[in-house]
Amino acid sequence: MSQVDQDPMRTTNTSIWTNNSFISATYWGHWYQNSPAEEAPGGPKRTRSDSPATRKRGLVSVDYSQGSKAKEASSGSSFLISMNDFTLLRVIGRGSYAKVLLVELKKNKRIYAMKVVKKELVNDDEDIDWVQTEKHVFEQASNHPFLVGLHSCFQTSSRLFFVIEFVSGGDLMYHMQRQRRLPEDHARFYSAEISCALNFLHERGVIYRDLKLDNVLLDSDGHVKLTDYGMCKEGLRPGDTTSTFCGTPNYIAPEILRGEDYGISVDWWALGVLMFEMLAGRSPFDVVGSAENPDQNTEDYLFQVILEKPIRIPRSLSVKAASILKGFLNKNPIERLGCHPQTGFADITSHVFSGQLTGNS
Repeated sequence: MSQVDQDPMRTTNTSIWTNNSFISATYWGHWYQNSPAEEAPGGPKRTRSDSPATRKRGLVSVDYSQGSKAKEASSGSSFLISMNDFTLLRVIGRGSYAKVLLVELKKNKRIYAMKVVKKELVNDDEDIDWVQTEKHVFEQASNHPFLVGLHSCFQTSSRLFFVIEFVSGGDLMYHMQRQRRLPEDHARFYSAEISCALNFLHERGVIYRDLKLDNVLLDSDGHVKLTDYGMCKEGLRPGDTTSTFCGTPNYIAPEILRGEDYGISVDWWALGVLMFEMLAGRSPFDVVGSAENPDQNTEDYLFQVILEKPIRIPRSLSVKAASILKGFLNKNPIERLGCHPQTGFADITSHVFSGQLTGNS
């Protein structure tokens, strides 16, 4: 059994938040974000119309090169941590905003992932707001078994670091590429755990907004771990909405494309898309372009399909599976499964497809 297998991380939930903890809100997936009032959905533009009031915290220019004081949730004790406390094993990810390292904590030989970003990339007040949002979500995620949690965070004069649990089983995209489609029992199991993770965030005023195969990791025991909180929206009370155009194109809900205000409904739509992919082995919006119809290869055409085309459920799926897909992929968010103001999550857990797997969040 590997070191990672011996350390499933569920017993090491550690929350570290001090004034010196400055965590990157970068995310390196394919994403779009723009203000609906400024630009049509087809044109990506990086704006943040729903960000909280900007607030300067004076953190970027401060030199904490010797490490930052952190606090372990389980014991309440504080400690100083820096790069010197870790052994670098290898680089496991690169993107335009961040680099991810596989590291070993020297004192106990436990394996973690370390996300590193240059402070020069976090260069305005809105970036800082999104940094703080990701920090807050990581703090809460450490308390749930199906969300990637934080061990610690620190900074130097030029870089931001946060140390998160390393999930060794690969992402669902990797497994789907190998298997093409999943048995209904497997899809039911994964979707149940994902729905619990989403409900946990929703109950705490957070919309995830970036559910996709790439962001669903599997741990060494085969359980789900959602990751990447850079696109989350926090601070929402029941019934509150937001308006930013954002998401991965294939998973964007119709209400976002229509420029409407939206709430947690967009996460349940994305879960429907992901479940369709698991069960059918393809996207519900697969568009095959050709030389004669080059426009069918564009995102504008994809968005048109999402908005206007009926979703055809494969006949090979069971009646129960087809029913839950139709519920999540209802283009009307008011009627969508999981979106009823009083019975939302209960409607999901009681659905005939869900069986007895979902339980409590």
